[in-house]
Amino acid sequence: MNPARTLATARRVLRQLSHDPRTIALMLVVPCVLLTLLKYVFDASPHTFDSAGASLLGIFPLVTMFLVTSIATLRERTSGTLERLLTMPLGKADLVVGYALAFGAVAVVQAALATGLTFLVLGLDVAGSAWLLLVVALADAFLGTALGLFVSAFAASEFQAVQFLPAVLLPQLLLCGLFVPRGDMQPVLSAVSDVLPMSYAVDGMSQVVHHSGVTGDFVRDLAVVAGCALLALALGAATLRRRTA
Repeated sequence: MNPARTLATARRVLRQLSHDPRTIALMLVVPCVLLTLLKYVFDASPHTFDSAGASLLGIFPLVTMFLVTSIATLRERTSGTLERLLTMPLGKADLVVGYALAFGAVAVVQAALATGLTFLVLGLDVAGSAWLLLVVALADAFLGTALGLFVSAFAASEFQAVQFLPAVLLPQLLLCGLFVPRGDMQPVLSAVSDVLPMSYAVDGMSQVVHHSGVTGDFVRDLAVVAGCALLALALGAATLRRRTA
């Protein structure tokens, strides 16, 4: 992997994003709107918002980054841009990491906006620090980016890329412990949830909700989310195709 080529790829992707206001709105504005909507859904039950809002602060960025990254990467391939790039001295790892850096930079802004909104405007009240929530939200957004890069290799059209959203993320959403504690599920479902990265994203947020400091479980959850993101990036580089057949 060549750092100069990787950074050049990241700069190119960021320039493209800067000319696409709808994508920027999807990544930066939509999570904030959804969190605001959630606040007023639970207006009569602020304690419920404190718990659910913290968890969804990590899930919303994960979902939006997954969607945008998978579609953007697929568009590069179907338009022939990826094929032209890979005829140059640009490795697959340069391309994948460059994309991850570009969307990771957007994820920093996204997570900062969403975290600032929930604490400063919506009045989220948790035992832990806002900085810890921000760290988990960043890790979740990075995971969504990595998963989007990975699954884009298996889609033949943008419509198929969108179809991966319910196929990949919806089962994780149902089993992550957001609706029912994972320990209360059927043993088989509980075992499946133990290997899903979103479960640890929600657990990490839960640690911040209930503990004022950094706990061992928090470090474990964060490490699992980061490890899954790095694994997805490695698999994305390995499975990246020049174009869609």
